Formats: sequence, structure tokens, C-alpha cells
Amino acid sequence: MIETGPREIDVPYRPIPLEVPQGMKPNEFFNSPENIRDLIQNNGLLSNEEDLLLYRKAIGHSNVFDCSVIYNTSKSILNPLGRPVRRTQLPAKVKHVWNRMNQVIVSFMLEHYPDPLKHLVLTGEASLDATWPLTSAGVPSIRMLHNHFMVFDFDALRQARLANKDNPNLTDGGQNSLFSVYMQDVYLEFLATLDLKILKPVTGNNACLKLTGYPQGLPSWEVRGGLGSLKNIIFWREYDLVLKGFLDFYRAFFNQVSSRNAGVPEDAYFPHEIEQILLFNNAFLSAAKKVRDKCIKSAIYASSIRWQPAFKQMIYRNDEGRLIVIISQNSVGNAITELLGVVINRLPDAAGYARTEPQLTEKLLQLRSRLIEVDLGFGIQTGSWTEGES
Repeated sequence: MIETGPREIDVPYRPIPLEVPQGMKPNEFFNSPENIRDLIQNNGLLSNEEDLLLYRKAIGHSNVFDCSVIYNTSKSILNPLGRPVRRTQLPAKVKHVWNRMNQVIVSFMLEHYPDPLKHLVLTGEASLDATWPLTSAGVPSIRMLHNHFMVFDFDALRQARLANKDNPNLTDGGQNSLFSVYMQDVYLEFLATLDLKILKPVTGNNACLKLTGYPQGLPSWEVRGGLGSLKNIIFWREYDLVLKGFLDFYRAFFNQVSSRNAGVPEDAYFPHEIEQILLFNNAFLSAAKKVRDKCIKSAIYASSIRWQPAFKQMIYRNDEGRLIVIISQNSVGNAITELLGVVINRLPDAAGYARTEPQLTEKLLQLRSRLIEVDLGFGIQTGSWTEGES
């Protein structure tokens, strides 16, 4: 019998021949227009007039299938801290195309990897807010909104070694989290007020992967209608509602941490619910006091606080083939895969990567053709492929 628990897998990559200029931190350079230009030239697959860029992940999570779409504002907004970093900040026209691209790519993955017992399919985005200084460890490498699209082979995950359950990157939705320990009930009560028609709340183990036992303790919703619902704009509006509810909860919480008896945040999406549910809940206010008191006493702890809400939001396929949506606070440095108990150990191994590159590239070019066909962009030529449709 295979033991349940998080898995750690090795993923080889080809070292990037890109030198960080002397005197710069790597994460400072990665946010520069120069680095984005290199990303496009070496790994860009498709772009469009809305500045949405599909690219191969040079240092990826999976060599089965792995790509990202980024809202490339590197030339139009030079200040890395001034760029849109979540879907709720996108201009309406860009968001419409963004949602269509997401729907097409998820459809492609489910079509080519149809068996939920053979492949783990997921897509998700993470907050890239100015929640750390640029030079702090764990800062996302590119402060622009981007979505990850990944597929993992379940046989490889079953054969992988068990990951250390005390890895801090595996605990942001579990019992080690302040929010789960003190505020899980009020969090779920608050999110239950969302007006959802397609997303149906699921509880307990109904959302967990049997192999890893993750996600743990996170609010989860089943996508009623499965893939067909992703073709309905109402789903994407509800996906936004989940994010807006999350943002309101954490804005209200850190307002309380910062200023005792703070009121409803000025930019709240659900001000009535914040006032009625959160600001009159003893567990919520007690947890804020614990954090506030610790900030006052510990400079190191206070410096680690991210005063703006940081999140990871994901759609994945569970063991029964149902599509599940989850959202979580974002701990320092953790990858989106770790919400599902998959820890990635990236290895610089050009030969190992070369063995998987042909089939990976073939799938990515097929996806590019699909996107071009439905008028979602034009192909990019690199040293590895032409700008054609295939």
C-alpha cells in the first residue's frame, strides 16, 4: 500500500545562460525589461495586442507540460511595484482575453491528459504584490500577473520520495497556519456569503488528492458542470468573487493588526459582510491582537509581516475527475504546487532536460496553434521554434 503524504520530485532544467549584472540581486534583475526581453526571445510562444504572453517555463515545475501566461507590462510600466499583479486589477478588455486564454489552455490540458488517475492537471496564479522589499528572500521573480499551467504524471509522483511534512512551504493551509488555527470558522462563514451559482463549497477530504492528502484546511469549491462551466463567463466572475472575498478578509484582518478597532477598509468589495461578520467576531479580533502584540515585541517578526494580502488561487482536477477551486494565503517562497503537496526540487541538468524537451515542446506548439486558431494571439519565433502555427 502506498503511503499518503506530500511528494518531492526532481525536475531537471537547462541552465539559463543569462548573467545577473554585478551589483544587482537576482530578483531585482528578473523584474527588468532586459530579462523579460530575453524570456520572450528564448522561450516566448505567443503574444497578442493585449500584451498577454504565453511562454515555456525555462526553470519549470514539470517537464510533462508546463507553461505560463504573463501580462507583460515590462515596457508600459517600468516601476515593478506599479504593475497589475492580480486578475481583479486587469483592464476589462485584457481580462476578457485573459479568461478566454485560461479556458482554452485548461481545455487543452484536460483533452490531452484525460485520466485523473494518470495525470494531475492544475492551473493557478499567485499574488505578486509589493508585500516584501525587492531584495528579500522569497520574492517572486517577475512582479507581473501570470498564471501557471502544469501537468504531473501520477506514476512519477507515486514513485517519488516523501517530502518533509515540516517543510514551511507545505503548511500555509494546514494546522501550522495562524488563520487555520484561530480563524478558520469565521473565514469559512465570511466566504459562505459569496453569491455563487456555479461554484459549490466542498468540505473535508472531498477536495483532497488521495496520494498526498493535500490541500489541507483550505476553502474549496467544486466547479459544477466541470469543463463546460469554464466556457461560461459567469464562472470567471465567480472566480473573481472568491478572490475578492479573500482580499476583503485579509485586508480587514491586517487593518486590525495595524490599528486596533480599525473600521471597514475603504476599498472593500463586501463592506456590509465585513462589518457584520468580521468586526464583531471575537476569534477574528483576538487573532489580530496576538499578531499585533507580537509585532510590537519582535522586530524580526514585524519585518516579516506582509501588510497587503498575498494569495494563491488554483483550479485543479481531483481523483474523481472533478474540477476544484481553492485559495490560500501565500507563505514566503512556496510554490503553487505545494498547495497540493507536490514539492519541486529543480536540478540543473541539461542532458536530463533534453530527454523530455521534444515532447514538451510538441505539446506547447500544439497549444499555440489552438490559441492562434481562436484569434488569441500570434506566434513568436525563438531559437527552438518558428513563428508558424505548428
